[in-house]
Amino acid sequence: MARARDRVAPLSFFPGLLFLAFLAAGDGSPEPFLQTLIGGGVPSAMVLPLVLSYANSSRRSNVGRRFGRRQLQREDPSTATARMRLYDDLLTNGYYTTHLYIGTPPQEFALIVDSGSTVTYVPCSSCEQCGNHQDPRFQPDMSSTYDPLKCNVDCTCDKENMQCLYERQYAEMSSSSGLLGVDFISFGKESALKPQRATFGCETSESGDLFSQHADGIMGLGRGQLSIMDQLVDKGVISDSFSLCYGGMDIGGGAMVLGGISPPHGMIYARSNPGRSPYYNIDLKEIHVAGKLLRLNSKIFNGNHGTVLDSGTTYAYLPEEAFRAFRDAIMSKLHSLKQIRGPDPNYKDICFSGAGSDVSELSKTFPEVEMLFGNGQKLSLSPENYLFRHSKVRGAYCLGVFQNGKDPTTLLGGIVVRNTLVTYDRQNERIGFWKTNCSVLWERLHNNEAPAPAPSVFSGSNLSIEESPAPSPIGLVDSVLAGQFRVGVITFDMFLNISYVDLVPHIKELAELIANELEVASDQVHFMNNTDNGNGTLIRWAIFPEGSSSSFSNSTAMGIISRLTEHRVRLPENFGSYKLVEWNLEPPSRRSWWKQHLVAAAISVSVLLLLSFSTFLVWYMRRRRIKGPGAYRSVDDAVPEQELQPM
Repeated sequence: MARARDRVAPLSFFPGLLFLAFLAAGDGSPEPFLQTLIGGGVPSAMVLPLVLSYANSSRRSNVGRRFGRRQLQREDPSTATARMRLYDDLLTNGYYTTHLYIGTPPQEFALIVDSGSTVTYVPCSSCEQCGNHQDPRFQPDMSSTYDPLKCNVDCTCDKENMQCLYERQYAEMSSSSGLLGVDFISFGKESALKPQRATFGCETSESGDLFSQHADGIMGLGRGQLSIMDQLVDKGVISDSFSLCYGGMDIGGGAMVLGGISPPHGMIYARSNPGRSPYYNIDLKEIHVAGKLLRLNSKIFNGNHGTVLDSGTTYAYLPEEAFRAFRDAIMSKLHSLKQIRGPDPNYKDICFSGAGSDVSELSKTFPEVEMLFGNGQKLSLSPENYLFRHSKVRGAYCLGVFQNGKDPTTLLGGIVVRNTLVTYDRQNERIGFWKTNCSVLWERLHNNEAPAPAPSVFSGSNLSIEESPAPSPIGLVDSVLAGQFRVGVITFDMFLNISYVDLVPHIKELAELIANELEVASDQVHFMNNTDNGNGTLIRWAIFPEGSSSSFSNSTAMGIISRLTEHRVRLPENFGSYKLVEWNLEPPSRRSWWKQHLVAAAISVSVLLLLSFSTFLVWYMRRRRIKGPGAYRSVDDAVPEQELQPM
């Protein structure tokens, strides 16, 4: 998984040199498609939401086995769908995560979704060399169903020959090692699939990016005996397929489906040969920019591991000759833009300013890119599939495609498939692509299948909060994305496990922290009210537009919403843990002009009255000075005689 901030080729494609991996335990309209996802047609699919987290590096195992077509022997053909959400976005974090639950009772973990890794692992409570991550470490003693994986001929054993071990070392020199155990893994409250016993890693040591990342661990979706996909398929509880859908630029989020789905109309496919490499490869033949073919030998995309599609890599990496041709073709179409320096002086990013901030308008400036597969089908890429937003210059964008060092492998990361449903159809040895709005796919699935559960229930003095993500007003989200709804105020309820008495002195500090995490000004965050529950405090906040604006721009509103719902608000430990209970969108105020500008009007009237009074006072004093008690006359001045008046 290539880190979001890296601009160099992912070193994981230098097998035998820098990358080591040890396999320690053996070897159109969305509506019709949504109905098939929800209502069936293909049993045993699991839909999991994706979450984006901090950047990390590419993870690969160089030990693979040739896979023939796996025939599914179903135990329960009536198994329903299971759904999980994806969070975060590519630029901010560099990888997506989803939430898995391990043990009895379940312990929650945010795991990086990685199609290039074959092991699922989380930090163990006994780990002395593990970093501080999003959730508490796994406690085997707290799970009544946990069993260590006993030493056997298919695994590397500990010194006492009692338990199986695993070890992973990655390209950027980070590593993970620990014990292998077996426990129930479940996929959230929306999942109709029953929890399944599966093997996973319990970390006892981690280093490098694995130590410093915010996410708890890795969810391995690659080909391999320890892969969560292979384990579920071998049990016969899902078909041999999974799908990922990454949200677009500035929004993130998305959904993940484990198991087969009925392909939507218009999905295009590329062949994926499991015998070609242990990774998910596609037979890319040509790249077109603005309708013109890049003059390259098609064999250039078949070097080393071929063209690999990897959910755990952020950007795209091309062989040197292909990168130069692609870069030159893009730059030749951007005469109206100004080339500028990248956001990080340590990297020579290719960036341009003057394109505007509206992502939907980028296609008017940047050319369309097409990828042609061996079967003649084409995948169209919009600008958001090869650009990332400049973090320091408004309206500027940088090329998210880089040279893959001297490695002839073509590596396509998450940026290439933003707002694209990607189906890894392992059963039929193909990968499908279908353009859609991934940011709302999960919401539509959630909305069509069943009403959103109430996020909180008040009963006397007890407050019950659902573990599932806070529900969202899906109709409003769709309208915001379509530009049909203007957002005037964003409100949300936050539950903190700290008493209100202890919280009161820090309300202002908390508001400033929230503003910083949501990337808004501190005066935009308003404390509305609170409810003291005894076990904690429920607080309602409101986010208002900046300055005198009556509404948010669509991109700003969706950015705030995504940061809220994807749990990117991080608070210091003194505030305890928190949960987002509910959020809502309100239109701009319909108050009269006088009510909207009451303060300004009051100030204006006051100033006017003060000026009027001051003017009158000056006039009055000058008049008294002129017509005072008597004008001064010299004693020698003649005085006109006055007729005596009768007494």
